[in-house]
Amino acid sequence: MRITELLKRDTIILDLKAKSKQAVIEELVDVLSSAGRLDDRRKFTEAILAREAQSTTGIGEGIAIPHAKTNAVKVPAIAFGRSTEGVDYQALDGQPSHLFFMIAASEGANNEHLETLSRLSSYLMDPAFRQRIESAKTKDEVIQAIDDKEQAETVDEQPISTNSKLVLAVTACPTGIAHTYMAADSLKAKAKELGIDIKVQTNGSSGVKNKLTPEEIEKAAAIIVAADTKVDMAPFKGKPVIEVPVAQAIRQPKELIDRAVSGSAPIFHGTGEGDERSAGGRSERTGFYKHLMNGVSNMLPFVVGGGILIAISFLFGIEAFDPEHPSYHPIAEALMTIGGGNAFGLMIPVLAGFIAMSIADRPGFAPGMVGGFMAATGGAGFLGGLIAGFLAGYIVLFLKKMLSGLPQSLEGIKPVLLFPLLGILITGLLMMYVVIEPVVALNAGLTAWLEGLGNATILLGLLLGGMMAVDMGGPINKAAFTFGIAMIDAGNLAPHAAIMAGGMVPPLGLALATTFFKKKFTKAEREAGKTNYIMGASFITEGAIPFAAADPGRVIPSIVVGSAVAGALTMLFGIGLPAPHGGLFVIPVVNGNPFMYLLAILIGAVITALMVGLWKKEVQQ
Repeated sequence: MRITELLKRDTIILDLKAKSKQAVIEELVDVLSSAGRLDDRRKFTEAILAREAQSTTGIGEGIAIPHAKTNAVKVPAIAFGRSTEGVDYQALDGQPSHLFFMIAASEGANNEHLETLSRLSSYLMDPAFRQRIESAKTKDEVIQAIDDKEQAETVDEQPISTNSKLVLAVTACPTGIAHTYMAADSLKAKAKELGIDIKVQTNGSSGVKNKLTPEEIEKAAAIIVAADTKVDMAPFKGKPVIEVPVAQAIRQPKELIDRAVSGSAPIFHGTGEGDERSAGGRSERTGFYKHLMNGVSNMLPFVVGGGILIAISFLFGIEAFDPEHPSYHPIAEALMTIGGGNAFGLMIPVLAGFIAMSIADRPGFAPGMVGGFMAATGGAGFLGGLIAGFLAGYIVLFLKKMLSGLPQSLEGIKPVLLFPLLGILITGLLMMYVVIEPVVALNAGLTAWLEGLGNATILLGLLLGGMMAVDMGGPINKAAFTFGIAMIDAGNLAPHAAIMAGGMVPPLGLALATTFFKKKFTKAEREAGKTNYIMGASFITEGAIPFAAADPGRVIPSIVVGSAVAGALTMLFGIGLPAPHGGLFVIPVVNGNPFMYLLAILIGAVITALMVGLWKKEVQQ
């Protein structure tokens, strides 16, 4: 089917009167309605506006392609409007739009119709074609320009050669009509210009075209996934993958291709074991794991960056960040403020936000962040952040189901008003009145219980060391730490020595495990293990969180046992610690034999490493 079978003289306006985006839409809908192409003008307008609410169809270069696929369309059609002055259509490049192609696809449109509509989107990527449309003086000249373009254009998929820099791509937009194919053509044109082999799979309304094969995926330097809708990512597991909105492939194809061939694209690790199962075989545990890992992977940079900055600040002195302390140094204060105050402050909100986003997509992000922030500032710690993330995510899923019956005209305000308003409100209220207070009470109760234990030596060291590893910076960890500080103030230095040893063992033990049991960890985990040497040496237990969150059943018991043994040994060796923080940097100031203190920490770390290494299964790369 030719494009001019869908675009007729009675659906062309060479001189639009509209001065705004809304007016353009109404004027083009009017011409389609007057030409008898619509069954329900109002319903079609609502569908167009719903698509615009997802993202603007003003793609830049003076072009806008509003489109919708709905049963309000009687006959598939295209309306064309041209504005000489230009209209602010909220285009991606911020420039006025002059050429407007409104695509009306019927719900039952066959593949031939859909492919024809998509072909127009591809042609608009040609500057010469656009120039001819802009300069056309009559409707017949517009139609002739399109006919000539169709005659000259041939499907020209670039061959896959032996070039080592093969790039693959997948493009997909919510309707699968316009942006999907424009992004594909933009990438192919730029790759041809750069001399790069490329193959692009389009996930359009008419189905998947030019499907990527396992052999091509294996050979590819990287895969670009330019999509605003769900794409099956399982085939790309273990490959460098760049994920961007579909509009970015239209506007910035060179940047994406350069990044793909440069080797800087991140490796896509998938979402766990469920990637290899059929959809019907996925268990609830797989879903939980996927959501958890989404939060952990996004939290990791804050843990690593903030933790190392804290460690560097200790080089100036354990309390050099404190302006009231004699050893104060402004650089130490800056490092502690950035690392401990800001990076670590964002760690729990980011964890919760991305867990919620994994569960409920973008609408879950804001409620999750707010819930995580409330957990962090309210004393609920890491465990509170986990609760906040899952709570917010499932609350938003519930809201989506409850609000699914609202009129189509309200679809556009759900993601920008209803979901954030109700999601944040309900999550915040539950965190405030249900979650935080019990966790804080638990923290206080643990502290009081510990104080009642008095001077029990080895048993107390075993308990305190193990507590430092249970939640790695959460309320249980903080309860033990607070008790240690109180004991220092009371003149009893032994408990805090056990506490610091117990807090250093988890990251050190996991670092050793990633070094000596490499096959049990992914490449990303092995890289994170290297930073854990520094974090463990600096008494930053949070370095173990990503490992514990990824495999809690094996990692948490292993680190608790190792930390408990280290804590008990410090008591057995008669070690006391006057400094509240500092890790290896304060070992020279311990009361007792510093070498025995190091030995206690090393034994605990080795026990953790052996348990994790022997317990975990080999990773299937």
